[in-house]
Amino acid sequence: MNDWKITSGTFNCGAVADEVTVIVKSDWSVQCSGFDKLKNSHRAQLQMLERSLDLKRTLDCKGMQCKRITEYLEKLQAEENGKSIAAEAK
Repeated sequence: MNDWKITSGTFNCGAVADEVTVIVKSDWSVQCSGFDKLKNSHRAQLQMLERSLDLKRTLDCKGMQCKRITEYLEKLQAEENGKSIAAEAK
């Protein structure tokens, strides 16, 4: 069981060419500021398209199936598993 209620990590996301914050709650539900911004704003989608054209590459947000989100969740779960294994050993 987690001894935290919420945690977050901020990193540069190549999928949206911007900095995003990933928020994880103790029930392992996830929010990504980059995805939230895109899904709620037509203007943000157009800005991402413009950035894509400026960078001459496709920017493609995968939402909650994003590799970066999955890796962050796996890292947190591994840390939690390490804590529970250490606690059981005591």
